[in-house]
Amino acid sequence: MSDSNTTDFTNPSTFILLGIPGLEAAHVWISIPFCAMYTTAVLGNFTILFIVKTEQSLHTPMFYFLCMLAVTDLVMSTSTLPKMLSIFWFNSREISFSACLTQMYFIHSFSTMESGILVAMALDRYVAICHPLRHSTILTNSVVAKICLAVVLRSVILTLPYPFLARRWPYCKTNIIPHSYCGHIAVVNLACADIRISSYYGLFNLLSEIGMDVFFIAMSYTQILRAIFRLPTKDAQFKTFGTCISHLCAILALYIPDLFSSLTQRFGHNVPLDLRVLIASVYLLVPPMLHPIIYGVRTKQIQGRL
Repeated sequence: MSDSNTTDFTNPSTFILLGIPGLEAAHVWISIPFCAMYTTAVLGNFTILFIVKTEQSLHTPMFYFLCMLAVTDLVMSTSTLPKMLSIFWFNSREISFSACLTQMYFIHSFSTMESGILVAMALDRYVAICHPLRHSTILTNSVVAKICLAVVLRSVILTLPYPFLARRWPYCKTNIIPHSYCGHIAVVNLACADIRISSYYGLFNLLSEIGMDVFFIAMSYTQILRAIFRLPTKDAQFKTFGTCISHLCAILALYIPDLFSSLTQRFGHNVPLDLRVLIASVYLLVPPMLHPIIYGVRTKQIQGRL
């Protein structure tokens, strides 16, 4: 391994993931809450998918988007946690160069996809509250399918440059990644070349994705609040706004850890490395774990089916 760390090479055959640097002695203990969160995410999201599939009354746009969110959560968490646990439990740190780039692509593309699904769900809430009588005619099955396709294509296209840019850089510093998974910035920082293109594109992608999605969500909720305040009674206002609570909680569960993790990875050089890696690792598990809990607790149809 020492030779691979010092010899010039364009594409290393393997990378070495350190897990959470500085906390190696606590890896087994850290794995316990990680494993619990992953188990909760898998069971919760599969339960959501099963309930929506078997309950005919839930075959509506809101629950179609919720199913897509559940699939996205399952893929995003499964693309990282099994490798994390193999590091924590068996000290299996090696990952091939191609597998590393594949993991990078899945993480970033499905994270982008998740953000797009929340925008689609905001659109559903807008139509349901502002145009309730036209909801079924506006959001038909074909329109929902086109929205889902647009969300998938956007994430696939925006994330595609990540592995291609990472592959073109020469890696002659080291093949040791001080992280628990192959994130874009964590990998390209190992390159012995000017990686400003990768860095700028990653920042552009982050700001445009979150900025554009937050803008559309904010526009939807501006119209929703205007419609709510026009309702005649406080009880009607609270009841209508209550239908949005699950979606708002899902937004917070995704964007707050995502933004904090991304900014600390790029600009938080004064934040200890072990804390940065721990936050980035937890971020990939928090939304998949919380989303089924949020919708399970707040959605009466799912509660009744359970």
